[in-house]
Amino acid sequence: MKKILLAAVLFIATTATIQAQLLKIGVKAGVNFANQTGDFPDQIDKEGITSYHAGLVAELKLLDKFSIQPELLYSTTGASYKFSEVSEDIKNELGYISIPVMAKFYLNNTFSLEVGPQASFLVSEKNDFDVKNGETFEFGVNAGLGVKLTENFFLQGRYGLGLTEASKDADVKNSVFQISAGFMF
Repeated sequence: MKKILLAAVLFIATTATIQAQLLKIGVKAGVNFANQTGDFPDQIDKEGITSYHAGLVAELKLLDKFSIQPELLYSTTGASYKFSEVSEDIKNELGYISIPVMAKFYLNNTFSLEVGPQASFLVSEKNDFDVKNGETFEFGVNAGLGVKLTENFFLQGRYGLGLTEASKDADVKNSVFQISAGFMF
């Protein structure tokens, strides 16, 4: 009986260790350098804004050098607009719940290339004017580089490009460069 109990405990411990190596959950946060692309009249000067992102991340290891990394983030994007006829600036900041699903290709034990789609849902829109015209859904693609500093700490650099319009009234798409730091449990 003692041998059966010991074998069961060893089996459960081994299974838990294997599953812990296959799925990791963590948190990440960082800075966004956001801008908007599109056709703008000559009298409008557009500049990017600096904002942030934060949320949860998981990594599911499928092969030795390949993982899938789904994320659930709150991320802000947008731009600042200056009109040559008017002396005031307009800042448009859009807050999204973003769900990127990245394919992670490990080059070695430290570096990984990341690429994948992203679905984003608009949850807030802060404008310096009274127009609420943001699209409630945005689809985009991301590509970047990840660096594992330790077994738990990581850094990521990523560029995201919106493929759908960010505004109902204009030909505007979001683009963002993100720098993130995170911790896997």
